[in-house]
Amino acid sequence: MFRSTVADVLRVGALVIAFSGFVGAAQAQQPAQPSAGHIQLGRDVVEASGATRAFDGVVPSILQQTLNGVLQQNPDLQKDLVTSVQTIRPEFEKRRVEINDIVARIYAQRFTEAELKEILAFYRSATGKKFVAGIPAVLEESFVKTQEWGVKLSEEVVVRLRAEMKKKGHTI
Repeated sequence: MFRSTVADVLRVGALVIAFSGFVGAAQAQQPAQPSAGHIQLGRDVVEASGATRAFDGVVPSILQQTLNGVLQQNPDLQKDLVTSVQTIRPEFEKRRVEINDIVARIYAQRFTEAELKEILAFYRSATGKKFVAGIPAVLEESFVKTQEWGVKLSEEVVVRLRAEMKKKGHTI
């Protein structure tokens, strides 16, 4: 229905990773109000980077959170509330594109037009396309592997903590 999934988390992670390499290149010499062309370059980067997919779950998530909150206050209205959310959903789904505009404007404020053109060239290159296509699998595997690592590290911490506490005369 509207539930968040690991894939949603991975898509957001993909955004962070995809864009983190470019953040250091941002320069402070940006105009306060970027031109329409500058903002369009930002939109093009958002689209080419695959970032738009990362926002696909935002509106459904907000609708679900709202539904859950209202249901807690009015559990007897569940059927009508669910139907009402389904009725208004298309109206709010149309507004999803506003996120692209917000992110595009941020890019236009943080990067020069020349930098956005370079970023766009990367995403449109064979390597950039491979990066966009491959990042979900990389993030998914990274997520699994870091969870495994975290479990192992946690076990090692417990062993070491027990040893340290034993030195102090405590058994945990």
